[in-house]
Amino acid sequence: MTGMGAGLAPLPDGFFDRDASALARGLLGKIIRRRWGSLWLSVRIIETEAYYLADKGSHASLGYTHKRRALFMDGGTLYMYYARGGDSLNFSARGPGNAVLIKSGYPWLDAVSGEASLHAMQALNPDARGQPRVRERLCAGQTLLCRSLSLKVPQWDARRFDPAELFVHDAGLAVPTMLRTTRLGIPAGRDEHLPYRFVDPAYAACCTRNPLRRGQQAGRDYDWIDARGRVLPPA
Repeated sequence: MTGMGAGLAPLPDGFFDRDASALARGLLGKIIRRRWGSLWLSVRIIETEAYYLADKGSHASLGYTHKRRALFMDGGTLYMYYARGGDSLNFSARGPGNAVLIKSGYPWLDAVSGEASLHAMQALNPDARGQPRVRERLCAGQTLLCRSLSLKVPQWDARRFDPAELFVHDAGLAVPTMLRTTRLGIPAGRDEHLPYRFVDPAYAACCTRNPLRRGQQAGRDYDWIDARGRVLPPA
């Protein structure tokens, strides 16, 4: 069964040919579909980070290498690398060196991906005791997401989407209001202050670090924005 055969149209290449921050916002609510044997594993994107060539926190700012070649390819090319011993998934955006990191997701169940798909993801990504992770934490972080979808650097780095194996789908899940804050894990002096992290507020508690956790303040620690990136009054 291919993606099209399942009645799901992958996002067109043109969707990824946009500014990295606009792409990072636009990817919230989209569904990653991954073929695993006879199953489709599916994850709703709930947290993204944008990166630019001139941004000191980006890999591309260190210059072109064969390993980083995907960052300099057309929008929608997969760039994968190892972070803290795990795999990380990025999509290139418009312009050389610009990309979006898929930071967290939420397991998505529908007519294509049912309970069997969720159980397969839990088997791929057990907790430290070997037990199934709860759905809310299964993809709460870039390496957990990749492990749950069995996405590996050697297999997918610098590839395009394949509708028979891996693609991103628009299921009509609009995210008209979102959270914008600073990215995570950026060393001091590497543009750590830039507000290039975007979170679906309905799933804030399921992302890498909840922007709405106790002690955080709108206008200081994060902003409410619309899909075009315009700052809104606090919700």
